[in-house]
Amino acid sequence: MLYYLFEFLEQQYQLPGASLFQYQTFRSAMAVLLSLLIAMIYGKRIILFLQKKQIGESIRDLGLEGQKEKAGTPTMGGIIIIMSTLIPVLLFGDIKNIYVILLIVTTVWMGIIGFADDYIKIFKKNKKGLKGRFKVMGQVVLGLIVGAVLYFHPEVTMKERDTTRITQNFRVEEVMGKEVKSVRTNVPFFKNNELDYADFISWMGEGAKEYAWLVFIPIVILIVTAVSNGANLTDGIDGLAGGTSAIIVLTLGIFAWVSGNVEFSDYLDIFYIPRVGELAVFIAAFVGALVGFLWYNAYPAQVFMGDTGSLTIGGVIAVIAIIVRKELLIPILCGIFFAESLSVMLQVAYFKHTKRKYGEGRRIFLMAPLHHHFQKKSYHESKIVTRFWIIGILLAIISIVTLKIR
Repeated sequence: MLYYLFEFLEQQYQLPGASLFQYQTFRSAMAVLLSLLIAMIYGKRIILFLQKKQIGESIRDLGLEGQKEKAGTPTMGGIIIIMSTLIPVLLFGDIKNIYVILLIVTTVWMGIIGFADDYIKIFKKNKKGLKGRFKVMGQVVLGLIVGAVLYFHPEVTMKERDTTRITQNFRVEEVMGKEVKSVRTNVPFFKNNELDYADFISWMGEGAKEYAWLVFIPIVILIVTAVSNGANLTDGIDGLAGGTSAIIVLTLGIFAWVSGNVEFSDYLDIFYIPRVGELAVFIAAFVGALVGFLWYNAYPAQVFMGDTGSLTIGGVIAVIAIIVRKELLIPILCGIFFAESLSVMLQVAYFKHTKRKYGEGRRIFLMAPLHHHFQKKSYHESKIVTRFWIIGILLAIISIVTLKIR
């Protein structure tokens, strides 16, 4: 809103300083500062409100050290993250930008699903929360919406590089060709680092590529569902999901910025995606919200994010990665989420297999998800969280390095 206000003031009255709001860097800086302030100032008030309404976490007895002390800690703190993200975005972002609209929809949509899950757990006294099929259905519908918009919307494009002109004396802007619709994506570690999803159905004959959405949209649905559930599984101990997510989102912010900059995208030999640079404002606000939430969620936590926060975080991360064409980096960049999810799948599969074979279920880990395994090995949760953050930073660095490793 302020973006349009100052744009109007600059055009009509040449107001000094109004042009600052045309710079994404300035608006991103303002967004991160405001989101931090909202999370830290109003976060405390929200926590007190949750305490007053007795919206506390019901803890299952898993035999973990320090577990009983957490009973009654306010949950649904994901409201802090959502509020601290959306307010700065609405103030400083270009809310006509299709990518910003998609992320706002994702934040609200996944927030509602998570809120419904937390509400059932707390007020209906049902520890299982929202039934799994309804939760997955909500994620699938969101993936369908995101995939359809990214495939069919006319403003979702990329610019093709005219390689025949690169050796001549042309500016980068002139080498970049016209905007085209495409479902190509970047493949890390490979020299010809492009993958076109339309190639998967090229065997069907001439004109088959027009139906590339039959491949693209299911892939988007799979990614949104997998990452949101991975973030949900990671939210098990104080500060783990929030800190890990902040690292991931900040890295995606770097990808968004270089992909939206014609010169950097050319230098790094990645896709130049028009209008995607505006994601920097949303990402800055989201990182500020996550860090501000960590102020109260770090050990010992004063509030838990609940599914309201964890599902929202996972959904937003997935959509950003797809928008900037870095979804194939998710197993690396979101390696913590991947490891947590994999540990649960391996544990369940091995338990069922051994039960059928030996009549008694056996386990690979002392407990799943993976962070509980280390708790069972008597590691303090603050040490587990810190080490997971360090691993997350290393994975983020590896992800950034893939821009040049071909």
